[in-house]
Amino acid sequence: MSEEKLAFQAEVAKLLDIVVHSLYSNTEIFLRELISNASDSCDRLRYVAITDKDVMESDESGFAIHMSIDKEQSTLTISDNGLGMNRDDLVESLGTIAKSGTGDFVKSLTGDASKDVSLIGQFGVGFYSSFMVAKKVEVFTRKAGEDQGWHWVSEGQGSYRINEIENAARGARIVLHLRKEAIEFLEPFRLKTIVKMYSDHIAIPVVLEAIEGEEDSEEETLNEASALWTRAKNDITDEQYNEFYHHVGQGFDDPWHTLHFRVEGAVEYTSLLFVPTSKPLDLFEPERKSKVKLYVNRVFIADDLEGLLPPYLRFIRGIVDSPDLPLNVSREMLQDNPQLKKIQKGLVSRLLKDLKARSAETEAYDTFWSAFGSVLKEGLYEDFERRDDILELCRFQTSGDDSWRSLKDYVASMKDGQDAIYYITGEDAAALKRSPQLEGYLAKGVEVIFLTDPVDEFWVTSVGVFDKHPFRSAAQSADDLDIIKSDEKGESQDEDASKKADDADISALVTRFKDALGETVQEVRTSTRLRESPVCLVSEQGGMSLHLERMLKQHGQGEGLAVPRVFEINPKHKLIRKLIDQSDDIVGETAHLLLDQARIIEGEAVPDPIAFASRLSQAMERGLV
Repeated sequence: MSEEKLAFQAEVAKLLDIVVHSLYSNTEIFLRELISNASDSCDRLRYVAITDKDVMESDESGFAIHMSIDKEQSTLTISDNGLGMNRDDLVESLGTIAKSGTGDFVKSLTGDASKDVSLIGQFGVGFYSSFMVAKKVEVFTRKAGEDQGWHWVSEGQGSYRINEIENAARGARIVLHLRKEAIEFLEPFRLKTIVKMYSDHIAIPVVLEAIEGEEDSEEETLNEASALWTRAKNDITDEQYNEFYHHVGQGFDDPWHTLHFRVEGAVEYTSLLFVPTSKPLDLFEPERKSKVKLYVNRVFIADDLEGLLPPYLRFIRGIVDSPDLPLNVSREMLQDNPQLKKIQKGLVSRLLKDLKARSAETEAYDTFWSAFGSVLKEGLYEDFERRDDILELCRFQTSGDDSWRSLKDYVASMKDGQDAIYYITGEDAAALKRSPQLEGYLAKGVEVIFLTDPVDEFWVTSVGVFDKHPFRSAAQSADDLDIIKSDEKGESQDEDASKKADDADISALVTRFKDALGETVQEVRTSTRLRESPVCLVSEQGGMSLHLERMLKQHGQGEGLAVPRVFEINPKHKLIRKLIDQSDDIVGETAHLLLDQARIIEGEAVPDPIAFASRLSQAMERGLV
């Protein structure tokens, strides 16, 4: 048979331009595609041989994928001993890029490469990624069970040629004539790195043959050729799990938890997931990408696929392998696949279930929560469906003791008359515990939760309620503090401080404070929360917290959001009582000084440091006279 020259049926030039320039983010992906195809060919032959043993030849020594380098000719060859192809298969399979030669397909091409990529998924152009690195591609092949071999060749410019050959080996041998800018793929180390990254767990050996003429070169198997996750759990040791975690998670610690399971049903998949012990270095990158690797039939697809796990579980490492996901043109675009969403739902449910089971191991769970609690809490405002499950997993530091406490434990220890779950936001639990805003709560033995992660400012207001108890900020209005019964050791006050100041005098002093401070405060009022401190700043219930306002300012987003705060004074404090009989000048200067003091306690900058220093000097001078 003479050589046939066939034209592609569709606008191949346009399609190949999309493939070469827009389909993949890295040109090295071509090797993944060709190894994947070779592995699939071996798998198909293995399947055919179940019912037709004749297709397996007598000299069969096992399946393998071989790569060979010819630096002189600038060729890279990838060969397999799989099912192979005949003429019709070559036209059908390697021509699938033009399989739909209809006018509808041609019309669907917009000219926008980024959009056209999503339109050609049905054309199976993984093979054509070869043209990203090759100026010419040759395929030598013979189909299992047949005698005739075939040669396919194309420069990717609109046509391909086919002719018969003799003595072809079963399977396929693909020869890439590399472009000058792609000679890096003639270096063994580069190939080893790519295979290790993308195809390490292909269940068929990927062998790099010795380079002719190089004395130190020898044949080498580049991959493990065994997918650990496909083996029964009973056959895998803890050491093997740990070694696999080190590889897939690129961490030096051992996993805190290992989850290995298989799901069968509407969507079939196997997962091998790890919870690290230590925080990964990339945990707080702005992109918040999942780091779980996706495989389809043991072929690596992506390691940061959006949609495989939600961002609040981005600390999870491991793999997911499913035979049910499509190997589309752009494997990086699988996040819109409905089957992937089902897999995500199953993964999240199992992970949260396992975390809940392990939360009973108090000491071990405290280790996990210290590392990843701030990330998991992001799910409280991002995942409404699982909010209750995540709340049960949350642990908090409180004013009660130094141990981590669950909300269930908090509710169980609430005081008589207490209906709300009290919290306070800030940057440091130790500093919050000394906050004047908590004095009344601590005196009555009311436990207050310390929320010190930036995410806490957002989820607590959106969640609102736990077990029918509302969340309420202890740094806001404390109108309900009086109805909570005190501990026996509760409100101990100095004898002088226990004397009630005259209501009229205190009311007048409040007015004088307001006149002196003007619009720098929203309101001046007496406090029911203060015990030891003379004053504090609070916000109205439901208003923006001081901590959130400060965070927004730090990120340049607080302009126009600042709201004057409520200035509370302690009518029982000696300093406040002594101000009743002082002149308006002294009351005014002291009011400003106390306001700056309250700002400093809250971590705020003093707006006028010079005026603050002057007032402080005058107050000290008066005290020393």
